[in-house]
Amino acid sequence: MNRSEKALRFYSEGFNCAQSVIVSFADIMNIDEETALRLASGFGGGMGRMQNTCGAITGAFMVIGYLRGKYKQGDDEAKEITNQLIQELSRQFVELHGTINCKALINFDLNTPEGREQAENANVFNKRCSLFVKSSVELLEKIILNEVKLS
Repeated sequence: MNRSEKALRFYSEGFNCAQSVIVSFADIMNIDEETALRLASGFGGGMGRMQNTCGAITGAFMVIGYLRGKYKQGDDEAKEITNQLIQELSRQFVELHGTINCKALINFDLNTPEGREQAENANVFNKRCSLFVKSSVELLEKIILNEVKLS
């Protein structure tokens, strides 16, 4: 099973978009799946269902941060690389989908019972959000292969 298939399996099992992306990279992050799922549990629905930055892309940002992020005082190079990789991933996602904003991507207000029901009835989570999960994983894989040197 490849990473995007794994992410889609987790998504279909009821995990949010951010969880589904990050858990598919848990192996190269050297963390267990439970830790990955817990870390990303509040980022679905555009961060706590506030419908800001798409959870699928946020999950990918967390992977980049874990692999290349600054963790030592004064390591400004790591901070800069992380920012560049996140900006590149965002650019590519926007090229595919038009935005990284959850509300704009799905066109439903998830903060009202009516909006959630409309989104469910339109099958937006299976039709649209699963596409965002898949493309976030695939874009991240390319960035990791091209930019991130894993030890």
